[in-house]
Amino acid sequence: MSSKNFEEYSIQVTEDVKAKFESIIEDLGEDTSRDGLLKTPERAAKAMQFLTQGYKQDAAKVLKSAMFKETYNEMVIVKDIELYSLCEHHILPFFGKAHIAYIPNGQIVGLSKIPRIVDIFARRLQVQERLTKQILDCINDTLKPQGVAVVIEASHMCMMMRGVQKQNSVTTTSGFRGQFEKIETRNEFLKLISEKLS
Repeated sequence: MSSKNFEEYSIQVTEDVKAKFESIIEDLGEDTSRDGLLKTPERAAKAMQFLTQGYKQDAAKVLKSAMFKETYNEMVIVKDIELYSLCEHHILPFFGKAHIAYIPNGQIVGLSKIPRIVDIFARRLQVQERLTKQILDCINDTLKPQGVAVVIEASHMCMMMRGVQKQNSVTTTSGFRGQFEKIETRNEFLKLISEKLS
């Protein structure tokens, strides 16, 4: 499957998931035959396929498709990458931003591929901790840079809408490999992602 947005849906999966959504809606006490809900099970089935399309995509292959030899060996940062995912515990959204850096080791990657990697792993049932590690490991193992850093800041609807119902909480996770395990390199990265450059 290409790394473009998923717009085609399996007829079989759509029908199977649609039937399950119809049953869930009815079990919750709603009337699936009323106007506003007539197409909801099908829409929900297609939405779930879109939101979990990452299972059908190969993040390493996406990175390898745009790797180039280059002697540049300073920090490359792509920050404020929007991300939207589904918490695997409640299938409720969490959303926020990823900040990613790497130090090349003879190879660079097309900058658009880094947000694509975020999307591929985010469009699965996730926990933020695993999402951080998957992005980190994919870049580290595929690009083999001198170092990789990933920081994700996200708000979780499972904490905001239910449970503790804390609307202003933000969860931050991070991971560092190679040169970013050195405190001075890590601090430079953290300083750069917190600053507004203009």
